[in-house]
Amino acid sequence: MLVPIFTLNINQKISPGKVTIGKYDGAHSCLTAATIGDKVFIHHPHQRLGVSGGRISLSQTSAEVALLNINQTVSALAAGRLTTSGVSDTLVVGTPTNILAYDVQNNADVFYRDVPDGGNSIVIGRLGRNPHPLALVGGNCSIHGFDGEGNDPFWTVTGDNVTSLALTDFDGDGENELLVGSEDFDIRVFKNDEIISEMTETEAVTALCAMQGSRFGYALSNGTVGVYEKMARWWRIKSKNQAVAIFSYDIDGDGVPELITGWSNGKVDARNDRSGEVVFKDNFQNTVAGIVQGDYRMDGRNQLICCSTDGEVRGYQSSSPETRFSVMDVNIEQETIRELSQRRHNLLMELKNYEENQRFSAARDVPVGKPSSVSDQVGIIPANTQLQTGLAINMGSEEKNKPPHVEIALATTNDTIIRSVIIFAEGIFEGESHVVHPRENALSSSIRVPIYPPKDVPVDLHIKALVGYKSSQHYHVFELTRQLPRFSMYALCTQPINQPQGFVQFKLNERVARLVMWVNASFLLLEDIQVPDGGELDISFISLRTSMPLKIIATAECQITIHTDDMDVAGDIIQAMANYLNLTDLHVLAEFPSEMDQLEGLLQHVDEYHATRQRLSAEMADHSGVIRTMVVRAEDARLMGDMASMKQWYSELYVLNKDLISGYKIRCNNHQELLNCLKQVNQMIQKAGRLRVGRSKTQVVSACRQAIKTNNVNALIKVIKTGQP
Repeated sequence: MLVPIFTLNINQKISPGKVTIGKYDGAHSCLTAATIGDKVFIHHPHQRLGVSGGRISLSQTSAEVALLNINQTVSALAAGRLTTSGVSDTLVVGTPTNILAYDVQNNADVFYRDVPDGGNSIVIGRLGRNPHPLALVGGNCSIHGFDGEGNDPFWTVTGDNVTSLALTDFDGDGENELLVGSEDFDIRVFKNDEIISEMTETEAVTALCAMQGSRFGYALSNGTVGVYEKMARWWRIKSKNQAVAIFSYDIDGDGVPELITGWSNGKVDARNDRSGEVVFKDNFQNTVAGIVQGDYRMDGRNQLICCSTDGEVRGYQSSSPETRFSVMDVNIEQETIRELSQRRHNLLMELKNYEENQRFSAARDVPVGKPSSVSDQVGIIPANTQLQTGLAINMGSEEKNKPPHVEIALATTNDTIIRSVIIFAEGIFEGESHVVHPRENALSSSIRVPIYPPKDVPVDLHIKALVGYKSSQHYHVFELTRQLPRFSMYALCTQPINQPQGFVQFKLNERVARLVMWVNASFLLLEDIQVPDGGELDISFISLRTSMPLKIIATAECQITIHTDDMDVAGDIIQAMANYLNLTDLHVLAEFPSEMDQLEGLLQHVDEYHATRQRLSAEMADHSGVIRTMVVRAEDARLMGDMASMKQWYSELYVLNKDLISGYKIRCNNHQELLNCLKQVNQMIQKAGRLRVGRSKTQVVSACRQAIKTNNVNALIKVIKTGQP
């Protein structure tokens, strides 16, 4: 349904994932992308920029291409309107240390800001009720929002390095929410600076794009692409290739956009937003670098524009209504024939199985559960055969080198054996599936499968078990689903444990019975806990991963104290509890001595790294001045024919240059250490935020940021503990 309408070659090597398009004069679309040489090219076929100097230089290979010199590694790129009054777009370029907003038409900086957390991903648009558009920049566990003047009215933290951003009306209230994909496999939805939803995936989220309504597409680093409708996943597919870019574009003119994906092997495909079925595909010779849309032919219609890493650009447009309807008729006809053929094939196979069962049913002249040799080979099992399942905690064995784990037990109700078990579960097994195939001498009617969930999230286990007899050639497949509770990796303690020093304390307007219901639903228990006499709850667990204790105490007035030395665990418990009890706001008092000591050490290291960076920068500036002087003197000596002096100056210049290179390497290492410390500080703020819910959470994040700005360590620790600025 897409028709290729133009092809061109930019003669520039494009960096994958760093492609955008903007109307820098307010009228003409200009394709913009980062090159592998860390420059930004601007293709302007409908106008002549005619401006050279400053950051922009005109390309020597094409009069339609201008190059923007960034002099740093380009990590992200976006174009859009940053003002409400103007009609022209602003180009925003992210680097590992800075953000540049550039007015391409006037060849001038709009603003240039230092961003220590870097800019991994950028999206431009309105967020929530903010009256001005923002350039939202995701970096090292943080998100900054810059307005058209370079102010940053928006700032928040997230769990890990930000890899992708998108703006969409997630909850259908007419205001945009921010979708954030990160390296910790999570897709978070921010309403202003508050997280309202989280979806956990199986790999790092590399791309997000808004579709129609509250639908959005996503791509993972393992080659998975799919579509969500709010928190419900509609479909996903997995490829051996990596999805470099995803985009939303209506290819058939029905008003519903399809998901366009550009792959690392050069393939471009369009998939139906509801089913994931491929409705269009094309191929490039090289990796797809980016996908955008714009009116590149100046005919009033937007084209889908795809770029490859070697600079090839192709434009596509939806076919005419007449052609579209004829193609749709043919496709519908072919699809109907294909579906009917598939149904015919399935029915014939089913009929064949019934006939075989009927043919051998006479041979089964034995009591139920005692198969004959003939029916045994065919795989006929008694009609009353059932597959029973159970979940339990196994404390492991040091002798067998088995750590503590959760295990699922499967057993048949008669003497049939379980030949094989296949378990599908997201985020638990490598490749999302696990196959257990017992040896021939170990076949029995029961089997136990160990499970090691890496995170505290509820998981659906989709189980398929092959059941038959030892000599069977065909097996009956039992399919069932069990849900693993969120905190299944915590074993109930029957003996007293040492109470952890860290704790979170808060009060709920709930009955203790409701809290007990949450405990029964969230932990893996042999039998449900009953509401104790007196209405007070005191229950202890031990983590199977870390062997750290966890204690939950609730008084009759529902004054709750969660004792644990792990802020992450406390945050997970509070968020799960708030979700179960429908809490909209929760204020807590927190005390985590070990975490606070670690935070003080991190902030001290940050100050040291900042001081070292400033000293190294000053030394580099001094060396640069000396180098300029030496070059002038060496050239003067050469012009005067004083070869001895020239050699001396160039020898000293060589030594000084080596010192400069060594200093630069030290500065790079120092910067990397600084980034690591800042990441941990941001993650600590994220942990402090997750201890609260609603407005209290927003206040904590905002107050922590203010304390860091003023370099007030004591205030930061007080905010984390009390939740008050």
